[in-house]
Amino acid sequence: MTLTVRDFRRSDAKAVADLRRASLPCLVSTPQGVAWQVAGAPPAQRLRLFVAESDGRVVGSVHSGLLHESSVPGQGAASPQVHPDHRRRGVGGALLTAAEQHLSAAGATRLFAWAVDEPGPLAFARLRGYRPSRPAHCLRLDLTAAALPPLPGELPPGVRVCTGADFGADPRPLFAADAEAAADEPGDVAADALDYDDWLRTTWEHPCIDLDLTSVVTVDGRVAAFSLALTDGLGRYSSAMTGTRRAFRGRGLARLAKNHSLHRARDAGCTEAFTGNDATNAPMLAINRAFGYRPFGGEWRCVREVGQG
Repeated sequence: MTLTVRDFRRSDAKAVADLRRASLPCLVSTPQGVAWQVAGAPPAQRLRLFVAESDGRVVGSVHSGLLHESSVPGQGAASPQVHPDHRRRGVGGALLTAAEQHLSAAGATRLFAWAVDEPGPLAFARLRGYRPSRPAHCLRLDLTAAALPPLPGELPPGVRVCTGADFGADPRPLFAADAEAAADEPGDVAADALDYDDWLRTTWEHPCIDLDLTSVVTVDGRVAAFSLALTDGLGRYSSAMTGTRRAFRGRGLARLAKNHSLHRARDAGCTEAFTGNDATNAPMLAINRAFGYRPFGGEWRCVREVGQG
């Protein structure tokens, strides 16, 4: 096997999207989304997408960049993904080496990577000097068989359910809600420095964001809760983020937003719904269990201090 690690080319977009779905089935990925992720990356992220090519075929990739949405400098992330048919052949190691060299040159002193919760990937991470830090759950819901809770016939006074498309002229209120919820989300990297222009480019304008299936709950005209939806045109739907602003928590509004989004997704022909939660995020795990989501694999967030291990 002749292995080459190189930078992503736009012509690789379909191969990388197919690879991501094969290596981690809970991911929603499209060629358009892969190309957009690279072309629209904020400069502060210092993003590079490397691919591993074997005999003319893309068999692995790694997304490497600085965690610029955190106020803590010097943090980077890289998680190699290798096609199941090409594992244990040095592909992951070659990709991770390229990503680590790039991140170190970009100033990262702390590196994060996701490892599938299986003995092989975790052993690989430890061998490379990464220690498991936080577990996360991947969940799946079969929308063709799910008994979704019925939508409420009447909403409380002042409460309204909108779609993301309703905010097309001015998405800033939705950004403010997303930024507040992200800052409070459990994790080992605080997403507490989101920038509006970056958010527009990487989230709002992302080709996989489905504004018609995105639900937004307002209370007296103010955005209170939301559920961002991703779709791939292949019947797969994913919750990109579900959250509630601090002033409105404890009222079931996130559940309301997600329920509307799931109902619309099923009506639009989506057959599978995916989501991911930090293992300590008890409120969202409870909401997803109530909808009928079931475990579909797990991952560990792993961390390495540069120069150690």
